[in-house]
Amino acid sequence: MTIKIGDRLPQTTFRVMTADGPGAKTTDDVFKGRKVVLVAVPGAYTPTCDRNHLPGYVQHADAIRAAGIDAIAVTSVNDVFVLKAWSGTTGADGKVEMLSDGNADFAKAIGLSFDATSRGLGIRSQRYSMVVDDGVVTSLNVEATTAEANVSGAENLLKMLGEGQHAN
Repeated sequence: MTIKIGDRLPQTTFRVMTADGPGAKTTDDVFKGRKVVLVAVPGAYTPTCDRNHLPGYVQHADAIRAAGIDAIAVTSVNDVFVLKAWSGTTGADGKVEMLSDGNADFAKAIGLSFDATSRGLGIRSQRYSMVVDDGVVTSLNVEATTAEANVSGAENLLKMLGEGQHAN
């Protein structure tokens, strides 16, 4: 079943890079007591993710936070080392938290995974953005295709935050 507005995020564990190397963060560690924008991309360094999706969140990070958001996080079905490198090459360090969902456990748990094994890419996350308030989804914007980053893009999210709207 696909997650929807009003649902609580399921408990899973992400991998994150720490000063001591790879570490773990649970869903509660990331979302409890905070208002977080969670952005999912099918893969770091892939064309739409790298050129169109993440850059908007890096560019608009301050404006998103000014709209009442405590943190911006990006999740991808990549390992923590790839996400650390991607964060560095895109200028996301210090602006966007990178959450590795290497086995697609989170993407599967919320019903937003897809099978790209025919293209040699394994199970991936669909492209979306959501606002999560203390673990509960208050806004959800899923792209019709992974090749687009329109409804889940930073500009659309900022507009929604400014208007107090929610989508699904």
